[in-house]
Formats: sequence, structure tokens, C-alpha cells
Amino acid sequence: MKNWIGSHPDLWEFIKFNVLSNIATVTNFILLWLGTGFLFKTFSEQSFNWFIFNYSVENGGLTGFLSFLLAYVGAQIVNYIVQRNLVFGANNSISSTLHWYILTVVFAGVVSIILPPYTISLFTGFGFSIGVAQTIANVVNIFLQVVINYPMLKFVIMKK
Repeated sequence: MKNWIGSHPDLWEFIKFNVLSNIATVTNFILLWLGTGFLFKTFSEQSFNWFIFNYSVENGGLTGFLSFLLAYVGAQIVNYIVQRNLVFGANNSISSTLHWYILTVVFAGVVSIILPPYTISLFTGFGFSIGVAQTIANVVNIFLQVVINYPMLKFVIMKK
């Protein structure tokens, strides 16, 4: 295994990135389910429409918006710590790159908050329940976050 890792360091890093991102993924799902099931449940009959965000009651309403936001922010905090320490082993100054991380997660976060009402509507249209549709929408968001975050982390934020 050590020989293979030595021969394929970039591939090994990408594998570690994806495997250890599951810590943030688990955090994301737990916070999403806590938000929709308990923390923000009282807002489930209230739509949320502001600026570019369009969460009708059928697509989760204010409960969905707040839950996706909480899940995303919590997961990104966990992900930063895990990726910096366990994947990239970054030793650069946090203060010199933190602004890039914040910009990256804000961009990915806006995408992740705009997209769910549309994906939820699509999946409920296929006959899935709102809870299952929200979970699938979260999977879509997590995939997009990998596509956005990995190159930024590797080449800009946590380069050695």
C-alpha cells in the first residue's frame, strides 16, 4: 500500500479528501435532519422567498431553508478542520488563505441553497416524499460541493 501511495500521491489525496469528507457529510445530514425534524419545524408552514431563494411550503419552506443553511455551515466548519489537518497537511498561514475558503464556501453555499427547491420539486414530482426528496437534494448538493471545493482546497487554500 505504501508503494502505491508513493506512486500515486495525488490520487491518494483525492481518495482521502472524499473519504474524510464523509465526516462533514455525516455532520451535514445530522444537522439537516435535526433542523427539519426539530429545530425549525415550527416554520414548516411558512414559505421563504427572498432575493434568489425560493422555498415554497411544498419544497420545505422556511424550515428547509434554515435547515439546509445550518447543515451547510456546520459541515463546512468540520470540513475545513478535517481537510487541513488530515488530507492536505497544510502548513500555510490560515489568515493568508481563510478569505479564499470563505469565498469558496459562500459560492458553493449559495449554489447549495438555491438548488434544493428545484431538485426537491423534481424528486417529489417523481413520487418521492418530501423527506426523501430533501435527502436526495442534499446528496446533489454534496456532489456539487466536491466539484467546487476540491480544486480550490488543493490548488489555492491548502497548498503546501
